[in-house]
Amino acid sequence: MKVKKKYTLIRTGKTTVFGRPLFQVKALFSFGIVRKGELGGFIEKEKNLSQEGKCWVYGDACVCGDACVSGDAWVCGDAWVSGDARVYGDALVYGNAWVSGDALVSGMIDLNASINVEIPRILLDTKEKVEKYLKMLEEFVEK
Repeated sequence: MKVKKKYTLIRTGKTTVFGRPLFQVKALFSFGIVRKGELGGFIEKEKNLSQEGKCWVYGDACVCGDACVSGDAWVCGDAWVSGDARVYGDALVYGNAWVSGDALVSGMIDLNASINVEIPRILLDTKEKVEKYLKMLEEFVEK
């Protein structure tokens, strides 16, 4: 069964840090709180944002590399999702947060943290786990 496309890509002058072009997403129909014609954030390729669910990239947020946003997840603000990272479920990544490497962000979670060290394969599915990992990162940075 073919999935109905919910957005189209608009060419921009923006690029990734590696010089690859970024495209702005534009909603083709209304879904969730997104309205038809609304401009979203930036992605490198269609594989970065699922055509299914209510997932969306807002504002100046960027999803690139082999990263993917799916389900009902949102990436917004100045957030970046890159590498092989996955953001899905009801996750919300916002502010200046960076999610990269093999990170997985899922469930009903709000993530607003700048993480500039790579932690492979962390499954963040509860607020308690996020707080635990942020504390661990603070301790790591202090060392």
